[in-house]
Amino acid sequence: MKNEIDFKRFHEEGVVLLKRIFPNKENKPNVSNKNGKKDVPEGLMTKCEKCKTIYISKELENNLNVCPACDHHYQQSSYERINSLFDEGTFEEWDKHLITNNPLGFPEYLEKVEKDQKKTNLNEAVVTGKGLIDGVPVAFSVMDSRFRMGSMGSVVGEKIARAIENARKENLPYIIFTASGGARMQEGVLSLMQMAKVSVAVKRHSTAGGLMISVMTDPTTGGVSASFASQGDYNFAEPGALIGFAGRRVIEETIREKLPDDFQTAEFLLNHGQLDRVIHRHDMRKTLSSLLKMHDKTNTKPSIRKSIGGNN
Repeated sequence: MKNEIDFKRFHEEGVVLLKRIFPNKENKPNVSNKNGKKDVPEGLMTKCEKCKTIYISKELENNLNVCPACDHHYQQSSYERINSLFDEGTFEEWDKHLITNNPLGFPEYLEKVEKDQKKTNLNEAVVTGKGLIDGVPVAFSVMDSRFRMGSMGSVVGEKIARAIENARKENLPYIIFTASGGARMQEGVLSLMQMAKVSVAVKRHSTAGGLMISVMTDPTTGGVSASFASQGDYNFAEPGALIGFAGRRVIEETIREKLPDDFQTAEFLLNHGQLDRVIHRHDMRKTLSSLLKMHDKTNTKPSIRKSIGGNN
């Protein structure tokens, strides 16, 4: 009896939802045409991959790509994330002209890069620049997993390293949102070199007294997770994000043990001391704003400056 009641309720809710989307003169859901083909435009509806709730895709977009029912965090594109965090009209992009040129002559590599460029409207798998968050200037890098799975090629590493160097030179805090499958196989050892290059830039920024905040999103794996993604003064992550180096199957076969179900999730890493906090996307801007203002030297009161040895 319980299953019958649940099914009836599901059916009624579905009809109400369809009426809202496809109202007609008879107030009936218009879901098919005379040929039996669906009239529902592709991409109009989204079924949550976690809780299976069906809702209008626009509702998901307006909710920062977070499921309204279960809080499952979908991946965000670089510009979606930038628009949700920066003060409107303040983002200035850096090094947009840098493009991969197939340094090792890997077969069909450039064709795949060009395909991703058209699909994502990006030149590479990371967007860098500076802007204001609640009035505080900050340098920024946002990786995008839609472009070659966010893999770490020479241009990706170069853009991130330049962004950190610019942050150091302009005395700005630096924030990076990582989303990557690791090293880019088509660039071989040149890809692996980016870990060292970016790490050196992080060290210089830190030595100069600069702040770095790292936010790991789904997924952050391979050489990215093993290097600069984990080198922030604050290391955060979004709920449910996959974070790790090698894959679960490889690790299980190596250690010959079954891993926990939540292994390599943001929550697992938080419980084991690798993260400082797991932050809901709705709270991200507020949290970053609070940290930036706390570390903003330009807002330090004169009495406090004097107590820490400031001269101005």
